[in-house]
Amino acid sequence: MADTGIAALRGSPLGHLADRMRAATVTGARGVTLRELPFLSMVNVRVDPSSAAAGRIETALGAPLPRRCGDTTASGPRTVLWLGPDEWLVLSRSDEAAASREALGQDPGSVVDVSANRTTLELSGPSARQVLEKGCPLDLHPRSFGPGRAVSTTVGPVAVLLWQTDDAPTYRLLPRSSFADYLGRWIVDAMSEFGGPQVP
Repeated sequence: MADTGIAALRGSPLGHLADRMRAATVTGARGVTLRELPFLSMVNVRVDPSSAAAGRIETALGAPLPRRCGDTTASGPRTVLWLGPDEWLVLSRSDEAAASREALGQDPGSVVDVSANRTTLELSGPSARQVLEKGCPLDLHPRSFGPGRAVSTTVGPVAVLLWQTDDAPTYRLLPRSSFADYLGRWIVDAMSEFGGPQVP
């Protein structure tokens, strides 16, 4: 029986560009690929990191809350990205909000499901860094930015959270959903130098 619930009606912010992103794939030594990872669970957590509530949230997540700019921590399917001294983004394939809210209890802070606020683009391959360097002001050389690092920056004119997941390299870019189309087209165009088609 077909799923007739709300989940069946969801459309990802970049579903309409999936074929163009696949067509832009470049293989070989200068290879680069782009795809969307839609519908990831994203939970914004704000809490005093020295509080008992923070400790309970860490226990619920199975991972410590990162303490420094650019740091991430991971446990199983979830990754926690540092956003500020008392703010984090929890990424997962499952709902993390309920357990984190329960752990926060009545203490000061907030736990908000922001899954619909952003989507996730994954850019990977030997030329992925060169593609990003066309429009990202960060120093992405491995001596400065490597696996496990995540920061707020821009790619082209679009604000994103940029997270490097491995040394392939693979990057995940988290733009606001309303800017995803522009960013997707920008990246596909930037990939064209390496053999992919331009996107009008």
